[in-house]
Amino acid sequence: MCSGRVDLSFVLRAFRNGMDGVFIGGCHFNECHYITDGNYHALGTVLLAKKLMAHLGLDPERLRLEELSAGEGIRFAEVMNEFAVSLKKLGPIGRGEGLDAGVLQRRLEVAAKLVPYIRLVERERLRVTARSEAAYRELYAGEEMDRLFGELIADKLAVGEIRSLLGAGPLSTAEMAKRLGLSPSEVARHVKASSKQGLVTYDVGSSRYSLA
Repeated sequence: MCSGRVDLSFVLRAFRNGMDGVFIGGCHFNECHYITDGNYHALGTVLLAKKLMAHLGLDPERLRLEELSAGEGIRFAEVMNEFAVSLKKLGPIGRGEGLDAGVLQRRLEVAAKLVPYIRLVERERLRVTARSEAAYRELYAGEEMDRLFGELIADKLAVGEIRSLLGAGPLSTAEMAKRLGLSPSEVARHVKASSKQGLVTYDVGSSRYSLA
């Protein structure tokens, strides 16, 4: 299977199922077997996934992409052994990062539901025209990418988490801020926007928000 076929949803599903790490092996760059440059697509997916993982509180080193050919059996074994050692040092997923299991699951579920939107953002706003590893890494390491990620993806994730919390019952801005690890002003901004969109409602009597 071409490494370009690996979707962001596959990576998130593995982590949701408790996998400590995900390894993707693909062709060497500029040596695509199918002449589709799917390995560059895989690189973009991995770089975006790592950014998403860091935002969710997971160590990005739990995801690894490696260029490997069918004739590099010895190198494949070496790389897999290195990855296994690395994962052992990181510890079990979530616990190694000091994350509560319930919080991690909620974050991963919200991110998984957002994958179709993230794919659209990637295609429309994060496209790399040059087929080179350097071009991809430069884009994803730049300040403009940080800005776009925060504006287009991080805010959507926060709204998704807020709606997930409200699914269990009404909460005040302060209560949501404490559970999400956000400032009350950030939560207020998100619930205000969600209220305008008809996603949440505010009860004056209890001073709490609930799902619309």
